[in-house]
Amino acid sequence: MNPLEAELTRIVRANSGRILSALIKVTQDFTLAQDALQDAITQAVQQWPQQGLPQNGGAWLYVAAKRRAIDLVRKESRHHADATQEVLTDLQNDQPETAEWEQDIPDERLRLLFTCCHPALNIDAQVALTLRTLGGLTVREIARAFLASEATIGQRITRAKQKIRTANIPYEIPGQEDIQARRDGVLKTIYLIFNESYTAYEGQSLTREDLAGEAIRLCTILNQLDPDSETAGLLCLMRLTHARRAARQDKAGQLVPLEQQDRTLWDHEEIKEAHTQLLETFTKGEFGPFQLQAAISALHCLAPSWNDTDWQQIYALYGALTTFDRSPIIQLNQAVALAQMGGIGKALDQLNNLESTLRTYQPYYAARADILSRCGQEKAAKLDYDRAIQLSKNQVEKRFLFQKRNALAASVKNFK
Repeated sequence: MNPLEAELTRIVRANSGRILSALIKVTQDFTLAQDALQDAITQAVQQWPQQGLPQNGGAWLYVAAKRRAIDLVRKESRHHADATQEVLTDLQNDQPETAEWEQDIPDERLRLLFTCCHPALNIDAQVALTLRTLGGLTVREIARAFLASEATIGQRITRAKQKIRTANIPYEIPGQEDIQARRDGVLKTIYLIFNESYTAYEGQSLTREDLAGEAIRLCTILNQLDPDSETAGLLCLMRLTHARRAARQDKAGQLVPLEQQDRTLWDHEEIKEAHTQLLETFTKGEFGPFQLQAAISALHCLAPSWNDTDWQQIYALYGALTTFDRSPIIQLNQAVALAQMGGIGKALDQLNNLESTLRTYQPYYAARADILSRCGQEKAAKLDYDRAIQLSKNQVEKRFLFQKRNALAASVKNFK
């Protein structure tokens, strides 16, 4: 990928949610808005190499997408003439001047978020559609987040858009009572957007700052609009995790695991503020899974060193989490905490029981490889590192896993 293509990708990631929400607001049509944006991106690919990068790439894409949307609306035969004319008038009256485009109007993206998370859609469709439209993720990236196939995710997104159209689901921010009922889907969506930002699937970098910032921003707005303990818990969790981002790679671009990170690089002011917010949330006495995960993250952030981490409390918190969700990933993390407490053999047994459900999950094999090596089972550990490397598409993670496997192979050779 050349520098111009990389910059275009960055601009699309940063602005696709805003552009789509603005277009959908007027056209009330997800597919038309996405088609218009995709055509604008294609136009940018063709023109930017000759004309150079525009001063404001987001505004340029919006102008191009809006013009394409006007063309598509004119050709859309399924609309009544009056409705078509109304949409055209709204589009033509919307002047995307640069100054206006740079103005952040968060309610537009919240409107898109709540539409995607309408209860008429099942929860998996809600999350997949929002990740595709608001987060700008590819079907492949969403499939990774869901541990599902690309074909399955593509079908979910298509059916979700059809359901919105046929059921006449309104494109609006719901009233307070409806917000309460739809919060779970919205929070799950925001969390998956953040998770995808934290380990970019096929990139050279471990983080996507734009997606992480968008997830935190959306959760902040939601917490202001609808204060709730779990919304606040998710916000604290993301802030605590994001505060450690600067230490996750060294100057050479290599992954630095948590136990080896330079904790002076962490944003300790952000950690302090998020921890204070979390403690305030706990005083309400309404505990949920996001708050428990935030508490685990806080224990990592507040520990002066890896060896001083309170693994016993972390293990207990994961146990509490399983009362809300028996997810195999939560059980994986609890087994890792158990190993850190000294129960390596029992932890390995627990991991072996999870393999059938996590056979496509790279962190599973990386975690089991580490525990196998600590149990003296070097050959089995090498096989798990090979599997983890095969499943990883992120180049930074892949290099780190290669190093771990090669170090293991060298130690086995020296032992012989």
